[in-house]
Amino acid sequence: MILRRHLLKTILAVSCAALSPVAAWAAAFSSERISVRVEGEGSDVILVPGLSSSPKVWAEMVKAVPGYRYHLVQVSGFAGVPAGGNTEGAVAAPVAEEIARYIAQLVPHGLQKPVLIGHSMGGTIGMMVAARHPQSISKLMIVDMFPFLGVMFGPPGTTPQSVKPMADDMLAKMRAAAPEARAQRTTATINSMISNTAMRPAGLDDALKSDQDVSARAYHELITTDLTPELKNIAVPTTVLYVVPNGAPVTPEQMDGFYKMAYATVKDMQLKRIPASAHFIMWDQPEQFQAEVKNFLK
Repeated sequence: MILRRHLLKTILAVSCAALSPVAAWAAAFSSERISVRVEGEGSDVILVPGLSSSPKVWAEMVKAVPGYRYHLVQVSGFAGVPAGGNTEGAVAAPVAEEIARYIAQLVPHGLQKPVLIGHSMGGTIGMMVAARHPQSISKLMIVDMFPFLGVMFGPPGTTPQSVKPMADDMLAKMRAAAPEARAQRTTATINSMISNTAMRPAGLDDALKSDQDVSARAYHELITTDLTPELKNIAVPTTVLYVVPNGAPVTPEQMDGFYKMAYATVKDMQLKRIPASAHFIMWDQPEQFQAEVKNFLK
């Protein structure tokens, strides 16, 4: 056993020695809630995928926008990764704290003040990092996420308290769903969120491989978490890309108004609606998404 541990430490040391200092420290970072893979060299960009997703959502963008050191976050419990520290309780908020800890731990080893880009739940996590650790990042991009998702599930004036019974019911049903029913519901959800049919299998694969309970609890957390009061604490330049969801009974102009009102208290805010796209903008409108990211990272 002692020999085995020594061998593992030696292998890790040799592997890390072949990496750049930041990549080496990233590889050595230990967390039960997230893992991080580093690709490329340049200014630092942290990429956080959404609910039941993996870093594969960023693959095309990373290739199309070189010259940056990308930190690709994988949330434990999603896309076939064991649940680890996300086995019970909240998911998004603790993950945000782990990302903040990752940044703090790597800064002394060459991590430049990073940009954070988050999709969906990753956007919620980005807001949490920016609001609760305002000195940790230099810019924030939120891809298709409200600061309070619960507004999508209730009438005007909805609060975390008023939407909680509905969220509790959804949580119970998601936890209890049989495999066939879960697969049918997940397929329908992915089809509504990804218009590009060629990319649906990748999204569906991640979702079906995700831990059913972790995904259910994370979704419940998103619906019942209102970050609106914390937005005033976000001091970095922030961009929000958003869409009109498939089937949503609102006009583009109404959606513009909803987002403008939702993010009104962010000091430095840019809002951009992406036409002809569902929730996974990076897959539905890849060229426009990549152009927006390039402009954002300048």
